[in-house]
Amino acid sequence: MYIIVVGCGRVGSHLAQHLSAEGHNVVVIDKNPRSFRRLGSTFNGLTVEGVGFDEDVLKKAGIEETDALAAVTDLDNTNMMVAEMATKLFDVPRAIARLYNPERERTYQQLGLEYVCGTVLTAEKILDKIVEGYARYASVGGDTEIIEFKAGKSLDNKSVEEIEVPDELKVATITRRGEGIIPVGSFLIKENDYVVCAIKRYALSKIEKFTGD
Repeated sequence: MYIIVVGCGRVGSHLAQHLSAEGHNVVVIDKNPRSFRRLGSTFNGLTVEGVGFDEDVLKKAGIEETDALAAVTDLDNTNMMVAEMATKLFDVPRAIARLYNPERERTYQQLGLEYVCGTVLTAEKILDKIVEGYARYASVGGDTEIIEFKAGKSLDNKSVEEIEVPDELKVATITRRGEGIIPVGSFLIKENDYVVCAIKRYALSKIEKFTGD
């Protein structure tokens, strides 16, 4: 995958190193060139100096051929602008914005942006969301996870009970346009809803089908 990481702080540098080590083509953008020192000598990607919401900087970084982008600066407004430009201006298939202030969560959701909470999730969790299409939040037991994913077209107008499987997958909450819902079995899921569920680890591959077309 060709991936752009905007922000080379602790999380951004860690994320870029992980992606590069896994064989992805990685470009890191940061306005402070000294920040690139965090990438270390083993990083084999590219770096671009500049602000992430500058259209020319994004084009220089290869935004027009990018498979995924992660905006992980320490400014929520910057991350939001970068992710919105990536998805709406350049049609990047997957753009993830890091969220610092939980009070801005509703704004991110109303804009339809994928995001992770920077106070809870580490670079590995952002990596999961970029590569796998969902964010893994917590292990409940030895073989159970609580995850959040964005519903794709394949789930549009599917009821909760249609996707739940006894002792395998249980839907806990759904967020739609900023409103949190605890659904009953007959509740209809819509494309772009954010779904939180408990799922057995062996069934995680099903999430890719739920987030796809």
